[in-house]
Amino acid sequence: MKLAEQWPYVEDDLPEGWSAARLMLKFEDEQQAQRAALILGPLAPGRTGSTFRLTLYKGGAQPATPERLRRVLARLDQQRLEGRLELVSAEGASEEAPRRPARRMALAVAWDALLARLPSDWSDLYAEVELDSTDFLDRGALLLAPTNPARIGARTALRFRAARRSGYGVAAEMARRCLERLDAEGITGTLRVIRVLSDTEVPASTPSQGPVFRIGGRAV
Repeated sequence: MKLAEQWPYVEDDLPEGWSAARLMLKFEDEQQAQRAALILGPLAPGRTGSTFRLTLYKGGAQPATPERLRRVLARLDQQRLEGRLELVSAEGASEEAPRRPARRMALAVAWDALLARLPSDWSDLYAEVELDSTDFLDRGALLLAPTNPARIGARTALRFRAARRSGYGVAAEMARRCLERLDAEGITGTLRVIRVLSDTEVPASTPSQGPVFRIGGRAV
C-alpha cells in the first residue's frame, strides 16, 4: 500500500480532540531512507537508521501538519519509496473522548489494489502481510499455508512469494483466496509488496524454479 494511502488509516486511529501525534515512518533499507530524508526534511523528523520519527500538529505554524504530511507522502510515492507509517501516540484528547472506529481495508481488496498498480508484465513478487496482533499469528499462518509463508523475526509479519505464470511462488489467485480466508475470520493487517520482477524466464528443464530475491544479503 502506498504511503499516501496509509495516512487515512492512521488518521482514523487518532482520538477526537487530538492536538499532537507522534508518528513513525519505516523504510525497507538505508538506501531508501537516505533518499526519503531529503523529501522529509521540511517536516523536521528525527532519524535512526531507516526509521524516521516526527511530531504532527493538528494546526498552527508548525513544521508538520496533516496537510503538509499528505503532500510529503505523495512525493515519496512519486519516487517509489516503500515504507510503513505508524501512529505511536497522541496528545491533547480528553479521556472521555471516544475514539473513531478504525478503518481497515480487507486484505483481499488490498491484494487486488496492489496487483492493479504492478506493471502489466510482472512475473514474480515477494509480499508481506503484517498482522495487527500476535493473537492472529498462528491462525493466520495456517490460513496462509498454501502460500508457504515465512515468519520474519519477532514481528507479526508473514512473507510469501507469488508468480503470475510459472516458477517458484503461489499463483496470484490462490494468494487472494488465502487472504479472503483471513478476512472471513476477522484477521486484519497491512499488505505490501517488497520486491517485484517483470518478464522473467523460467528454464523448461526446471519449471519449479524461479528468480532468487535477496533481502539483507539472504536469499528468500
